Amino acid sequence: MTTRFIDASDVARLIPNGATVYCTGMGLAGFAEEVAKAVEAAFLATGHPRDLTLYHSTGVGNGKDRGMHHFAHEGLIKRLVGGHFGVGGPNLMKLIMEERIEAYNLPQGVLALLPRQVAGRRPGFITKVGLGTFVDPRIEGGKVNGVSTEDLVQVIEMEGEEWLYFKAPKVDVALIRGSVADEKGNITMDREGVLLESLSVAQAARACGGIVIAQVEHIVKAGSLHPRQVKIPGVVVDYVVVGKPENHLQTMATYFNPAYAGDIKVVRGSMTPLPLDPRKIIARRAAMELKAGAVVNLGIGMPEGVAAVAAEEHVDHLMSLTLETGPIGGIPAGGFDFGHAINAEAVIEQPAQFDFYDGGGIDVAFLGLAQTDAHGNVNVSKFSGRPVGCGGFINITQNAGKVVFCGTFTAGDLQVEIAEGRLGIKKEGAQGKFLDHVEQITFSGAYAQSITQPVLYVTERAVFRLTAEGMELIEIAPGIDLEKDVLAHMHFRPIIRDVTLMDAEIFRAEWGGLAGLLKG
Repeated sequence: MTTRFIDASDVARLIPNGATVYCTGMGLAGFAEEVAKAVEAAFLATGHPRDLTLYHSTGVGNGKDRGMHHFAHEGLIKRLVGGHFGVGGPNLMKLIMEERIEAYNLPQGVLALLPRQVAGRRPGFITKVGLGTFVDPRIEGGKVNGVSTEDLVQVIEMEGEEWLYFKAPKVDVALIRGSVADEKGNITMDREGVLLESLSVAQAARACGGIVIAQVEHIVKAGSLHPRQVKIPGVVVDYVVVGKPENHLQTMATYFNPAYAGDIKVVRGSMTPLPLDPRKIIARRAAMELKAGAVVNLGIGMPEGVAAVAAEEHVDHLMSLTLETGPIGGIPAGGFDFGHAINAEAVIEQPAQFDFYDGGGIDVAFLGLAQTDAHGNVNVSKFSGRPVGCGGFINITQNAGKVVFCGTFTAGDLQVEIAEGRLGIKKEGAQGKFLDHVEQITFSGAYAQSITQPVLYVTERAVFRLTAEGMELIEIAPGIDLEKDVLAHMHFRPIIRDVTLMDAEIFRAEWGGLAGLLKG
């Protein structure tokens, strides 16, 4: 079929009722916002298309009125299978929690790699990722609410080992995004900050006899694109829509930053150092687990501070910081630009990055710490019944050589005083994080022990490690009272054998000690 160039308003008639639609996107990066808005408008006006099943590997949206928000209408969507729901907006979360749609939360890496299996007409994806977590069908099977009853995940045994088998969907429609398309539908992604799984999703739809709809910014003459720039060949693209600039953002917050596209390099000194607060203390202590030459992954939120500390200490060049979306090297961006990197050395497709991650490519990973328990389990995916989602957390934590969880000891208006190499608690946070049982198992302490994986839990006042007997307290901050400031705020008593003081130097305005640690 020859690629056709259409208006966004023509898209809805191409999507049949009951179709399975696979979308690309991370935040708003790689997401066909113009197309989604047109589908929403058509449904509100005519009631069609309806009863769609949507797949997406990461969180898609800006937390308010973009991305998956456009599909958040009862009747338009029947089932949602995603890696993360937190940025999909309040209307989507309401549909999920009120059980007006089916919802499944599966690991980001699984959903990024699954289209590749569909593209090759293989029955599904087999992996150990998810064993022992809420994705394991013996626990929750990734089912987010009570109306989600179909089993999308199975436990299988091969050669005496347990694996998880994720069923492959039939993809009727692929919604993808690129930068420039030529008259034959060949698409480049040179202005995109990340490549995601766009090619695999397009090939999956083609293998299923479905259609591929691509949103781009510009159309150029056939033959004018360098073949190595083309990331999605026109032979797998059926329809192309030109998006308006406001509907083609590079990130959740940025229309276009040439540094994220690799067009320019940013001077390191232009980055503002972090203030001396709990986040910086945690980032400094976590960074002490780095080794020169290490391949590193940083999660969103608190762990982003590790990159800032590495840059401030002028050691970021001694390691390769990576992100699950594909950047390798450079300095990961934070906040609403998460998933992108400044001064990246390479940006590869997301499925390839997860192959690397699942294959043990990460030496040390720094992830957020929202809830943990005596068994070392960690929850970052569900709070007070609200299913935020796991994202790439499970892929990363289960396969990294070492895992360092980073977070404040308590949450909710924690106030501290940091002076002269000591820490004082002025006001305790309202919510404890060290619980009898986590609300949902996003990281399995038992699985980590089964593969003898080193695991640390770093807070501003205490550091713990996972042992075969459970959680062991190994360090407390100078100025902290063990009973009053630590044990009194835990729902379980950790193992206490040989507790030492955290390095007092990380509690000072100027540190300068990380380079020596790495070189040592």
